[in-house]
Amino acid sequence: MTENNHDSESEKPCCKIGRIADTYDLSTLDDDLIAYWTGETAEQYSTRELATYVNQRVLESALETAGVSVKEGEVENTYRLLTDEDVSSGTRVQTRTELERDGVPIEQVESDFVSHQTVYNHLTDCLETSLETPSDEERLEKSAEKLGALQNRTAAVTDDTVTQLDRNGIIDIGEHSVTVSITVTCEECFQEFTVRELLDERSCNCY
Repeated sequence: MTENNHDSESEKPCCKIGRIADTYDLSTLDDDLIAYWTGETAEQYSTRELATYVNQRVLESALETAGVSVKEGEVENTYRLLTDEDVSSGTRVQTRTELERDGVPIEQVESDFVSHQTVYNHLTDCLETSLETPSDEERLEKSAEKLGALQNRTAAVTDDTVTQLDRNGIIDIGEHSVTVSITVTCEECFQEFTVRELLDERSCNCY
């Protein structure tokens, strides 16, 4: 990793992505982001997928700088262990500890991870790139995000309500968790989906 800017030491990076591109020697990052977002490559990426792409490259650069050799797929798996909500806190702590032991400044690396909104702002503001219309993937990601937030809010409100009722002695329940599951059923073929499954498969057995 270096602290040099692309053109001169006096030039300031345009935003967080510009800074980490300099810091982690990601010289082709801007070109890659534009190509993947606009569909110049074989596959068009959403900004959420691009955020994962940026973060994995940041992690990969940090591993290389620390002299850690990685096999194919290990960067992606390590990133998953650090960020995936399904990974237990114990596994995440163990992963961070192992990286620190290998000389990777994982706290700094994680603070350099970017969000999909940061990627979008960099593409549209810094790189002045735009899409004529939202891609299908962008629409799906936005829909998934909206529905996921709604499910999380429903679960949180339910949990708060149950906890208050238990605290006031109106109901009796031990340690508990709340899971909200929404099912979409086609009334013609009767196939059932979770929302995520429907967004991934995009069609039922009727089509």
